Amino acid sequence: MNLQTQQAVSRRPGFLARDALQTLFTVLSQSGYRVFGPMVRDGAIQFDTLTAADQLPSGILNDQKPGHYRLEQTDNPRVFGWNHGPQALKPLCFAPRDELWSEQSGPLRFSQSQPDVEPTAVIGVRACDLAALAIQDRHFLTDPDPDPYYRQRRESLLLIGVDCAQSASTCFCASTGDGPALDDRYDIGMAELDEGFLLWQGSEKGRAVTDQLDLQIASDDQLAAMVQATSQAASDQSRSLPDSDELMLLYKRLEHAHWQQVAERCLSCGNCTAVCPTCFCYETTHEMALDGKTAKMIRQWDSCFSATHSSMGQFQVRSTTKQRYRQWLTHKLAGWQSQQGRIGCTGCGRCIVWCPVGIDLTVETVAVLEEGSLDV
Repeated sequence: MNLQTQQAVSRRPGFLARDALQTLFTVLSQSGYRVFGPMVRDGAIQFDTLTAADQLPSGILNDQKPGHYRLEQTDNPRVFGWNHGPQALKPLCFAPRDELWSEQSGPLRFSQSQPDVEPTAVIGVRACDLAALAIQDRHFLTDPDPDPYYRQRRESLLLIGVDCAQSASTCFCASTGDGPALDDRYDIGMAELDEGFLLWQGSEKGRAVTDQLDLQIASDDQLAAMVQATSQAASDQSRSLPDSDELMLLYKRLEHAHWQQVAERCLSCGNCTAVCPTCFCYETTHEMALDGKTAKMIRQWDSCFSATHSSMGQFQVRSTTKQRYRQWLTHKLAGWQSQQGRIGCTGCGRCIVWCPVGIDLTVETVAVLEEGSLDV
């Protein structure tokens, strides 16, 4: 028995037949959770509130390439045959737009705003996005001053992770150590087989749900099929990133000619940071009401590709696209190692897929590291 199979056995997964998947939805609802999961909308896999298992995207496969995303409908009964869409878990905890507080004149009063939170079970979360959420957690929940808005949303989630049984051509999570198989950080783990689903608990909160399901003990053949699928998904990946030590050399290539070659293609649109599950830059703005008597302090997502992101008074630290792309790549792959203890990429490939001009982070990184001489 190899290590992966031993780990699969130690999870003690149970089997849920395909036609019984609705029972999971019923138990979640009766336990007080809103079910939030994948559906097809506007030509992409997007997450939204679900009320029944038959709303899951049955038979949907994805075709992902640089600057290209298409869905294909097949007769396959699987509901997790896709890899991901533009969304990750980030918007559920780090909202794209938050009201931090409001203020009112005469006399001057301040009121802290509270996010509208309800218990939410998120089904269909991939390993790369669970790893990305852990990065977000380290950033927003670090003591002594954890972010209260992020914390409230984060604590409301029950995360149901799903193994990837296949990889898109843009996936490279195997090289970052973040997939395709689930590792940890979930409340309930799932793996999809042709005949149904294997489920196991990853936390006490997850156990409270799985204990209410009439699960059969998974067979040896089912465990072997689960391990074989994720192993094949990993071996099918053709993209990769260099190891962490080599990525630190990016800071010695700041004047490399390839940065300008990327800049000539980059639109500075910020799509890569918008879909990235780990980026956490934001800006705060003071919005005054038309009557001049009330105002709100707003926090909203920002990007290191925006013109104002590096503004210091009347001075822009990074005024060119070359400087902005270089900042994004070097910070994510090198700087984060000092700040977060790991690189800021989990290999999901979204930045490659949703870049309008198909810039490939893995290709550009290797080009900077392999060509030219080190800066002195």
